Amino acid sequence: MKKIIFAISAVALMSACSTVNKTAIVPITPKLEFEDAAYTIIWNGKSEAYMYVDGQYVRNETYDYVFNVIQKRYDNTWKSTKTLHRNHPNYDYRGGQRSQTMYFEINYSQFEKQVKLKSTLHTSLGEGNGFSDLEFREQNLIIDLNQNNPYYNISKYTPFNKMKITQHYNYEEGVLTETVELYKEKDGKITPFSKMEETAVFYIKGKLDKAPTTFTR
Repeated sequence: MKKIIFAISAVALMSACSTVNKTAIVPITPKLEFEDAAYTIIWNGKSEAYMYVDGQYVRNETYDYVFNVIQKRYDNTWKSTKTLHRNHPNYDYRGGQRSQTMYFEINYSQFEKQVKLKSTLHTSLGEGNGFSDLEFREQNLIIDLNQNNPYYNISKYTPFNKMKITQHYNYEEGVLTETVELYKEKDGKITPFSKMEETAVFYIKGKLDKAPTTFTR
């Protein structure tokens, strides 16, 4: 009897192990990339959520999140890793897991006689495209969400299959404002699901004259 129980347990364990998601969110590489980027910015911010209900966007605090982005700029290619967490206890998980990590790689090329740049996206959520000005201040990006991405089980029943990102980089103020929209596009019809209004401040490499904080007795 003990042998039977052990055998069943072993099969169950093997079955459980086989279902583990082995998809790498950030591309696997034998080379450790740390400070080899031309320029690195760390973004730290928060996002306020709005759900599309009865033809209009309605504020929904349960979908709010805080986030960080490590953005590495290599000449005409950017590689960014974003982590986010939804803190509200009543979050319903329709927008993916509570804590998420996403990878975005954007390749830029000349477009419209150098007035604009064409953006080609390879991300952990899916492939996409968009455009930007030459100084990377205003960017518009659209991602086709993959059915097998780590967070959204995209099917014909999912209320969204596209992600639109509209960015405004105010470098002089050190602030990024961004709108992230989830919607479903089918047969030429667009049905909104939600939008996130993000605001973040940025940090770059630097040195301090002294310790920035001290213990207070």
